[in-house]
Amino acid sequence: MKPVPNHRLSNRAMAFVLAGGRGSRLKELTDVRAKPAVYFGGKTRIIDFALSNALNSGIRKMAVATQYKAHSLIRHCQRGWNFLRAERNEYLDILPASQRVAENKWYLGTADAVTQNIDIIDSYDVDFIVVLAGDHIYKMDYEVMLQQHLHAGADVTIGCLTVPRMEATAFGVMHCDEKDRVTAFLEKPDDPPCIPGDPDHALASMGIYVFRWELLRELLLKDAADSNSAHDFGNDIIPQIVKGGKAMAHRFEESCVTSGLETEPYWRDVGTVDAFWRANIDLTSFTPPLDLYDTSWPIWTYAESVPPAKFIHNEEGRRGNAVSSMVSGNCIISGSEIKESLLFTGVRTHSFSAMDRVVALPNVQVHRNAQLKDCVIDRGVIIPEGLVIGEDPDEDAKWFRRTDSGVVLITQPMLDRRAQNLD
Repeated sequence: MKPVPNHRLSNRAMAFVLAGGRGSRLKELTDVRAKPAVYFGGKTRIIDFALSNALNSGIRKMAVATQYKAHSLIRHCQRGWNFLRAERNEYLDILPASQRVAENKWYLGTADAVTQNIDIIDSYDVDFIVVLAGDHIYKMDYEVMLQQHLHAGADVTIGCLTVPRMEATAFGVMHCDEKDRVTAFLEKPDDPPCIPGDPDHALASMGIYVFRWELLRELLLKDAADSNSAHDFGNDIIPQIVKGGKAMAHRFEESCVTSGLETEPYWRDVGTVDAFWRANIDLTSFTPPLDLYDTSWPIWTYAESVPPAKFIHNEEGRRGNAVSSMVSGNCIISGSEIKESLLFTGVRTHSFSAMDRVVALPNVQVHRNAQLKDCVIDRGVIIPEGLVIGEDPDEDAKWFRRTDSGVVLITQPMLDRRAQNLD
């Protein structure tokens, strides 16, 4: 296929977002929601980053495949992404695992999630498909990757991070030649291959793939007929193309979107409690590693209609204030001290309480004299009067989930069990 001058390939592409995973390493944060539906950054959800990247790149046809506890994710997409208009040839289809192939067959793997929806993708009438993971935080222009894919004549183009070589043991790693053609795809190797000419770094897969739809469709049907296949992109489809076709690596730094404030390409897998806490707290820095205030590449989400945040009381020891923190709309900081914390919509804090390096999800209530440090509080949790977190590791671990680095995850069932045992 020849390049088309002055024509955005995104107009001929669709984004297929894989959003069915639980994200079990986030522990209780994913007890009631899939990982892509987990809150991030004060008002968004994790999936908003992949969808916003697609929209900002010019892709107006999107599909989201869901499976595990998908209700909050589906509701969020319906509420936050309903501005796409079919009469303008714009779509966001939600594709739950729904026994489309057989009564007992859910999505068996990432590739199978696409295979089961071939008829729907056909109806989009697109030339290219961009397969995305729905559970990472980053800003990226997929048009750049699409252009590379077309100009290289690739069968698949794989989005890759440049990482220190021995850190790549947790990823799928690309073994490439000097022109970034992938010669081998290694899943979590003990000794990752380096980038040619750069012995200290490796190229790790981001779980982002660009295909011509015609070719991918053919590969998926062949894979579906293989009873020995795991029906997974990383395990089956990509190695097959590397072996018998042309696979190219696309380096994230070539398409990463920055505002000028970011000092390096930003990509995070917030798949553990520690990583989730750290990435949110990092946003409160004077110069955060991710600029959410960049209006040239907005992160779209469900925009709730809520009143502004309010800070009340101005007495010694009972002053409503926040320093180096992000406080969302509809929060009321009443006689509380907030430091280096991120508060989502609707948080209420009461007199003489304090929060230090706390991530509080929507509608959390913190009652009087509570002292909270280094913790993540799940949505709707009611913190009882006088609760102290972050001072006694053994006491924290007795009732709550405490990570090895000292971050404490608090949910309402944990507090309820504590209250029952203390009665």
